Amino acid sequence: MSDGATPKPHPADPGSAGEARNSVARTLRIEQRGLEAVLEALDNHLGAAFAAAADIIERAGGNVVVTGMGKSGHVGRKIAATLASTGTPSHFVHPAEASHGDLGMIRADDVVLALSWSGETPELSDIVAYTRRFGVKLIAITSRPGSALGTAADVGLFLPVAQEACPNGLAPTTSTTMQMVAGDALAVLLLERRGFTSIDFQRFHPGGKLGARLSKASSVMHTGGELPVVADTADLSHAIVEMTSKRFGITGVVNAAGDLIGVLTDGDLRRAFKQGFADGPVTRVMGKHPHSVGPDVLAVEVLAHMNQSRITCIFVVEAGKPVGLIHVHDLLRVGIV
Repeated sequence: MSDGATPKPHPADPGSAGEARNSVARTLRIEQRGLEAVLEALDNHLGAAFAAAADIIERAGGNVVVTGMGKSGHVGRKIAATLASTGTPSHFVHPAEASHGDLGMIRADDVVLALSWSGETPELSDIVAYTRRFGVKLIAITSRPGSALGTAADVGLFLPVAQEACPNGLAPTTSTTMQMVAGDALAVLLLERRGFTSIDFQRFHPGGKLGARLSKASSVMHTGGELPVVADTADLSHAIVEMTSKRFGITGVVNAAGDLIGVLTDGDLRRAFKQGFADGPVTRVMGKHPHSVGPDVLAVEVLAHMNQSRITCIFVVEAGKPVGLIHVHDLLRVGIV
């Protein structure tokens, strides 16, 4: 029975979904135009400003102290984290806390990176004054060169004014996206100048899937007494004992110099017994072109090699000699998938 009220459109209604899609697309287009404006500004003043900001940070030798209030502060925290994880020591200082003792976290060789879209955020005044008093370098990310922050800064990353995606023009949306991208661009510029590699990156990301994918073969492999290896003079029966005792379903075969010259696998054994071969030199049965990787190969590349070769174990070899063994389960165990 109807009460006369207009029914609300069901979420699955095509019209409702279409309106949602249009709203999202409108937001994306507006923010995209903001980023395009930043890209265009690089050919004017902004490109040189980024270079000057990177120069200041490299010469200072201390930390980058990022600060900002409200939404700019949230963006600042992310920028500080990105800088720190890409080789530029950085931390965030809240402007309100700075006025109550945290100014002591800013040293003479640090650089302050302050974010304020208007450039007139009152909470930043104490930090700005501190940098001017004690000669701490100040980089500003703002849209107003003539603002209090813009005029005080040693270098200003002055972003072009752009329309906010918020239909009321009030909620920081496009502006925070532009600030975020400016921070990412500065971090990557410093990363590239420093020659920061994936190995350096792994040093700051040892945990989780990312850290696992960037770990080296040497950090995953079995070594020492766990390594299944027999001499090329051994009989097949001895090699079988080595395989079963080490429980990898494989053993390496080395020559008198200790070089890996072959491997014996479960598959090799099955084929040998099928042909009626009961015992004899292991060299008659072994595979003579063993797959191997170096200890500095990334673990994710080891997994790719194993998948491509359709093998479950691989020896880690250094100067021709086996120094470790990796089973596919070792890679899965540390989170490499």
